[in-house]
Amino acid sequence: MKNEIKKMKLLLFSCCAFLTLTSCSSDDSTPDEVKTETKTLTTDINKIDFVAKGNAASVTVTTEAKTWNIASDVAWIQLSKTSGTKGTGLVTLTAVENTTTVARTGTVTLSSSEAASIQIAVTQAAGTGVVAGLYPSYNTNPIADDATGMGSTAVQLAAKIKMGWNIGNTLEATGSETAWGNPKVTKALIDLVKANGFNAIRIPCAWNQYANASTAQINATWLARVKEVVQYCVDNDMYVIVNIHWDGGWLEKNITADKKDAVNAKQKAFWEQIATTLRDFDEHLIFASANEPEVLKETAATQMPILLSYHQTFIDAVRSTGGKNAYRNLIVQGPSTDIELTNKWMTTLPTDKVANRMMAEVHFYPYQFCLMDKDADWGKMFYYWGEGNHSTTDTTHNPTWGEEADVDKFFLSMKTQFVDKGIPVILGEFGAIRRDLTGDALTLHLKSRAAFLKYVVKQSKANGMIPFYWDAGNLGVNTMSLFDRSNNTVFDQQALTALQDGLK
Repeated sequence: MKNEIKKMKLLLFSCCAFLTLTSCSSDDSTPDEVKTETKTLTTDINKIDFVAKGNAASVTVTTEAKTWNIASDVAWIQLSKTSGTKGTGLVTLTAVENTTTVARTGTVTLSSSEAASIQIAVTQAAGTGVVAGLYPSYNTNPIADDATGMGSTAVQLAAKIKMGWNIGNTLEATGSETAWGNPKVTKALIDLVKANGFNAIRIPCAWNQYANASTAQINATWLARVKEVVQYCVDNDMYVIVNIHWDGGWLEKNITADKKDAVNAKQKAFWEQIATTLRDFDEHLIFASANEPEVLKETAATQMPILLSYHQTFIDAVRSTGGKNAYRNLIVQGPSTDIELTNKWMTTLPTDKVANRMMAEVHFYPYQFCLMDKDADWGKMFYYWGEGNHSTTDTTHNPTWGEEADVDKFFLSMKTQFVDKGIPVILGEFGAIRRDLTGDALTLHLKSRAAFLKYVVKQSKANGMIPFYWDAGNLGVNTMSLFDRSNNTVFDQQALTALQDGLK
């Protein structure tokens, strides 16, 4: 009995020791009943693609978690709710209109403290850069595309244009057509220009001063007047460029991010009206987006996408009106129409639904010879130009740049950048003022001026560029007018002859 009791005590001691050892062991595992259980959290979609104009998409959320939250990392995605509870819920995602010309992306995240997070990738297509609703749509009667009389591509049309002339300081004048001292344009004036070797007219036009500030609606009388002048030209079998010129600078001075949406809205409104009014003219009529859109060398990298959006709006607005405008040749301007800036920064063009109907435009005024009318501390006026035309007595006014070698270099860059790729280049403006000199200085200056004009025309044609001479109409010194518009006669025969010689 004693032995049995000893055995029982020993067994009991062993069991207690085992239990003690077990309870003191270093097992890192946690009993199942104290683990946090992961709940399910799912959506019926993990990617959404929105259109540029903005639209909505619904997301179904299903979860075992008690609560969940949903958030977007971008402001343009709006959510119908930001949280929910266990079960099934519906969230509507709405994208606001993309008024930029760049596609954009965002992420919507669904999260819960009881479940793994889920991300929904969101994209939205690029917009036109136009603020919807800022102005009414003026494309109120688009018509079916009409290719009649519109058979020439840009290259084919450019080959038909010999040389052009600008009706400067007239239809773009601030106040009225005659506000800057020129008479109203007549058919007799256009006849005179045609008779002197030009077969194209560029009509610089103002529109903003003739438009309602709130609605951007252009005065019907003004639209009819521009159409009348275009008709004078077409009746003479001349090609015509109609543009939006300086026009108070609403576009030209505002190639900026903060003005982009408003400018694009006005560009669209104006071109819908201009294009609709002039829609029935055949390929003799060409539209140009702007004049000299101001882009600075220091900020060109950021300004160029904005300028291209203005050109894209122009193209889309014209094409949307249908008829012959569906095939019309169109012109877009380089930054500041400066050849060097254009060569460096205009490496892409806007898109167009019709192929081979686009031209580029630059201007050419070597400033110290062509326009500068007062010596400055940084440099002198150039009275003379070209090989054999430097003064031996007035050496301070001899040129140091902008002569034949520079013309060759600049024009060749346009040929390489555009012409060789099937994009004709319009030299929309060039010229040189007639200076207030006397005696031998005047004689040499006028000879130099004639040499410049002849060379520019000759090299334009050699490089596939189409020259349009700038004529502001005013007469006298420091002007570059060819014709006296008061009596429709030739005013500067020497300059006119030089231009004509450049075509030979």
